[in-house]
Amino acid sequence: MALRKQSRDIKKLFAELGYVPRDRFNALQGDKRLIFNDIENGRRVDIFLETFEMCHKFDFKDRLTLDNPTITLADLLATKLQVVEITEREYRDVMALVRDHEVGDSDKPETINAPYLAGLCGDDWGIYKTFTTNIEHILTALPKYALEPESMAIVQKRLEDIQNRIETAPKSVRWKIRSRVGEKAQWYELPEQDKEVVDSRLG
Repeated sequence: MALRKQSRDIKKLFAELGYVPRDRFNALQGDKRLIFNDIENGRRVDIFLETFEMCHKFDFKDRLTLDNPTITLADLLATKLQVVEITEREYRDVMALVRDHEVGDSDKPETINAPYLAGLCGDDWGIYKTFTTNIEHILTALPKYALEPESMAIVQKRLEDIQNRIETAPKSVRWKIRSRVGEKAQWYELPEQDKEVVDSRLG
């Protein structure tokens, strides 16, 4: 992720690294997202500019400088929990993240900011629905993973802590209005399926 003002430097960097830009995509979506491909090694890099938008949309503009070299742990966890059609990969990413980092009340280093996650959910019923559904799925699936008892207990406790904070956090007026509709209306977007690597030079 990066700030929009860094777009030119990003394009220059990946050109120097030998990556091929996804020309048409970058021309249409370049104000919020860029894609570059390493054709020789079959690698793809997605750069989100300030806004992360997949199943749900998050504005990270004012949070990108809070941690280094990654986005904050809470924001990283949000990008995993927002996946509606969650996969084994996200399950494992979430479990690893909460196993290795404490749940706390701020964005201090090595800490998952639970009030921030609860605030995202308290303001948007759709995010709340997806986050809580995925947390419940992961908690239910925990026993099938070959975790040591201590690790499993830590993961369970921390996910339940986040879950409880989400449930007890204040809810906005728009959250309450949207909650009345519930699942009768779709609360998420499903990103279009895309090829991992595309060589724009081939036309």
